[in-house]
Amino acid sequence: MTQAVEVLNRYGTDLVGEGRASDSECLAGFECFLNIVRALGMGSCISEGGSGSPPLLTYSQELNVDGGKRRRLRGSSTMDYKVPGRMFLNGSSDIASMYCKQGKKGINQDAMLVWENFCSKEDTVFCGVFDGHGPYGHRVAKKVRDSFPLKLSAQWDLHRKNKDGFNEQNGAATSYNSEEQIRLVDENDDHEFDETYTISALRESYLKASKIMDKELKLHRDIDCFCSGTTAVTLIKQGPDLVVGNVGDSRAVLGTRDSDNSLIAVQLTIDLKPNLPKEEERIKLRKGRVFSLKNEPDVARVWLPNSDFPGLAMARAFGDFCLKDVGLISVPDVSYRRLTEKDEFVVLATDGIWDVLSNEEVVEIVAAAPRSIAARVLVESAVRAWRAKFPFCKVDDCAAVCLFLNSNTELKAEHTKDELMPDASKNPVDQSSLPSENGIGVEAEKQP
Repeated sequence: MTQAVEVLNRYGTDLVGEGRASDSECLAGFECFLNIVRALGMGSCISEGGSGSPPLLTYSQELNVDGGKRRRLRGSSTMDYKVPGRMFLNGSSDIASMYCKQGKKGINQDAMLVWENFCSKEDTVFCGVFDGHGPYGHRVAKKVRDSFPLKLSAQWDLHRKNKDGFNEQNGAATSYNSEEQIRLVDENDDHEFDETYTISALRESYLKASKIMDKELKLHRDIDCFCSGTTAVTLIKQGPDLVVGNVGDSRAVLGTRDSDNSLIAVQLTIDLKPNLPKEEERIKLRKGRVFSLKNEPDVARVWLPNSDFPGLAMARAFGDFCLKDVGLISVPDVSYRRLTEKDEFVVLATDGIWDVLSNEEVVEIVAAAPRSIAARVLVESAVRAWRAKFPFCKVDDCAAVCLFLNSNTELKAEHTKDELMPDASKNPVDQSSLPSENGIGVEAEKQP
């Protein structure tokens, strides 16, 4: 019971209590793929670490890529020069705008990612936002941000290489979520959905990659995920196909035009809260409990069978292994939409934005803003809404990614001065680099 109370006291905003831990943490170790980096012609860009610290690849240098052309990113967002097109700090590119701002509840636990030409797949974009919670939620969020896309790509490649034998060799991907089917998100829901091979492959890849990701977190020696976790709403856009995977209560919303050419919002994901009938039924079947506290009757939480903790405010998450035996799962809800010329942009955002702004307000804000600063305008609008609606509450972390789907607009990405785009997090983060499944090193986040 003493341990339970300690865990409860350390939990973050998605659990009972608003405090976040400030415990000192050890830097996570990593394997440096130096030989692979050199083989790719990226040189030995090694920074000097402290005593006992592993060597770190710096962000202070630019790399000539794409036939000698320098890839530049607007704002202060930094391109991961080892992986062209991969962005995870504040800024914008020609097709995306991203911005994250720390709230008033402690260390910033939100993370985000945009990856153009995803894993060298032409005309393919990966985007995601990740909302951590618990004492080590910021580390879990960044770990999933860096590792999950690689696992998803690896599973997708495996699926394509083994079209005939995939289901036999990877039966766990299907059995892991046999009751879940891909959802069609479309204006015309009356027509029958023909699940093509590509969409089926992505769905199975999402399921398998999520299972592997959660298992890796459970076995991770340097990140305590027992009472810490993260949401993850991610998408893959390949041509006109849009597949969205959602774990937790972050959200994806589409800005599109109706038959009258009016801009409308279409929610692409379901907020996977514990009081949803299907989620609550699963949790109760595993002996977990779902109820709200008297001082917040609208917030359903997940509790252990015999203890009033931890009180997690979502039904699915990566990590949080204290609840995995009582109904919490990391299975993504996967949805699909066939894009048309009426579809203008997709917004991925953490609940710090959705808690104070409606889908319609978000779409209106993004549509009215210049592309290059659309995400920042959205986040700043949410911060103002927090202060107006909840003047006595601490503002939550806010992260948003705006993916623009076409170039037929007058407002293309504009150059933004660096001073207008501060770093995604005010807090220092772990200077660690994560090993990757496909031989590409992934760096830790840039220091502010």
